[in-house]
Amino acid sequence: MTRPDSVYPNVRVPYGTWGSTYFPAWQTSPFAELNFGQFAGETLARILGLRKVPRQSLDYLVTGSTIPWHWKFWNGPFVAHCMGERIAGCHVEQACATGLQATAIGAAEIQAGAHQVVAVLGFDRTSDSAVGIFPERRSTTRTVALVDVWDNFGFDPSTGGSMLAAAGATARKHKVTRKEVDEVALCRYQQYFETKARGFHERYLVPVEVLNTGGKVVGRVAEDIGVKPISAEALRGMTELDTSVTSGGQTHAADGVAALLVTSKEKAAELSARPEIQIRLIAKADVRMAPGMMPEAPSFATQKLLRMTGLSIDDMAVVKSHNPFAVNDVVFSKVLGLDFRKMNRTGSSLVWGHPQGPTMLRITIEALEEAVELGGGYVLVTGCAAGDQGVAAIFEVA
Repeated sequence: MTRPDSVYPNVRVPYGTWGSTYFPAWQTSPFAELNFGQFAGETLARILGLRKVPRQSLDYLVTGSTIPWHWKFWNGPFVAHCMGERIAGCHVEQACATGLQATAIGAAEIQAGAHQVVAVLGFDRTSDSAVGIFPERRSTTRTVALVDVWDNFGFDPSTGGSMLAAAGATARKHKVTRKEVDEVALCRYQQYFETKARGFHERYLVPVEVLNTGGKVVGRVAEDIGVKPISAEALRGMTELDTSVTSGGQTHAADGVAALLVTSKEKAAELSARPEIQIRLIAKADVRMAPGMMPEAPSFATQKLLRMTGLSIDDMAVVKSHNPFAVNDVVFSKVLGLDFRKMNRTGSSLVWGHPQGPTMLRITIEALEEAVELGGGYVLVTGCAAGDQGVAAIFEVA
């Protein structure tokens, strides 16, 4: 195997300069009453403090979120203010893929020489989702009230169908059986709880306290609230909501914050918790499939990326996917020829939830930690976004 050149040769991800909150499910989240932009900035400051990274070392901030919050117009400047540093930045939004796209933007800033240390911060709160009122020229009514998360989950303007319908359509196209979906879902829960039992997630997950407006602690989030073990019997007994889709084979809406640093080679050596570990971003690829075929998009984004880099799926030490539906992973296994048990081995968004903005950041962080534990290698991170798009990226841990 020839070692591929990186599209970002000067970019590094310093080991350990990352962190994520646990993800509480939206029905039970203590985060529901917070200004989430403020909370995200304060949480970034906490992560940096725990990782012993001076806030003054940052010179750019890329924020990523998808759900409206008070003062969202100000995005990066307000979040940086809440972090405690006045630094420039930008905001990115691409549904489920937001965290990975924000990382790529940070890498491009480093590679262009515009900055040396970029913080990438993803955050979203599906709990208490804001309601927007929009002028709608295509409607018989003058305005339409749109609940940002729930109405969008239920309606793809390209197809008129829901995300759930997209999973069913993809299952039919790829002849995914109910048995395959139940097997994958059970495996993902087992992988998560086995990994949790040995303390792996504590390497990067950060407990946080929730304060009221008076500064009093009213809650603490120190676990993925709402995640419980599931049995094969329980999965088999669930109602099929669409072809091979059940509630046990899909993720749940959640709240959370995740962050990592992207730096130059020189700064990585200075900030890394283990400077001997080198983490490179090799390349990233995006695809768009037929309308409503979102669950198959990560598979074909991965194929495109492997062609770009000259690598194969067998070259990957770690494969992690954003899998809002177990159907995603069944299709990935079929298209790439990879045993589904060899991916998402330490957990996945199917189990611990999907806040959107931070989802793929947590996936990336978890994947890099797994690669370090294994002694290095290539890391594939992939996921879907908004109806029919897919994104994939390869990192190298050496």
